Amino acid sequence: MSRWLPISILFTALLARADELANKLASAGVVKFTAAYQAWDGQRFAAAAELFRQATTNAPGSSTNFYWLGAAQFHRMLQLRGLPASSTNTLAATAAMDAALAALSSAVKLDAQHAESHALLGTLYGMKIDGNLVRAARFGPRVQNHRRQALEFGAENPRVRYLLGTCQFHTAKKPAGQREALASFLAAEKLFTAEAQRAAGPLEPRWGYSTCLTFIGRTYELLGQRTEAADYFRKALARHPADHAAREGLARVTEKK
Repeated sequence: MSRWLPISILFTALLARADELANKLASAGVVKFTAAYQAWDGQRFAAAAELFRQATTNAPGSSTNFYWLGAAQFHRMLQLRGLPASSTNTLAATAAMDAALAALSSAVKLDAQHAESHALLGTLYGMKIDGNLVRAARFGPRVQNHRRQALEFGAENPRVRYLLGTCQFHTAKKPAGQREALASFLAAEKLFTAEAQRAAGPLEPRWGYSTCLTFIGRTYELLGQRTEAADYFRKALARHPADHAAREGLARVTEKK
């Protein structure tokens, strides 16, 4: 028995070292991700994703690290989709989407109650449908399942409410649907405001607030409420001056006719 004691102690020490390294990598990844979000910089999102990937390698049992890897790849995909259309950008965006789905699926396998991972998975599967009836039959149940679990485990999470609103926004065909999306965004705004009053831990997500404000502006614009839209585009720009969607939206709704 005594022969195995040093080996067990060494193994425990190695695990502790791996966890410590993973935490350092993940913390550095969050810093890089935050900078990427503020600048909307695809290369920084990719760099953040690489740090999170290394963190998952060192601590493969951490749902938090897989969540962050998925979140970084999700935003990298969005940034790539906003670039001029080309086969290179399209392939890179598809690869980022697949990487996000894989990482977030690992997160919910490790923690079935990880609300933000469920919300992101629901959003990603909704994007894969993209109006196609065949893909709707395949991915629709997954969208509904992940949305249900996201709300079950994270009803008071601002990113869960915000992501739900984006799904409603993109599928709304009539004003009633747009008002439903608006209600979700406004609920998320209240939760974001409350969250902003609390100090964040090194691995605690804080993304989404400014983009939620932009979506509120876009929804008010669709509903013909230009004054309210302008107010929210200005709020978004106050928090995130690099938000091109908010800047373009403000120009549209304040343009003299």
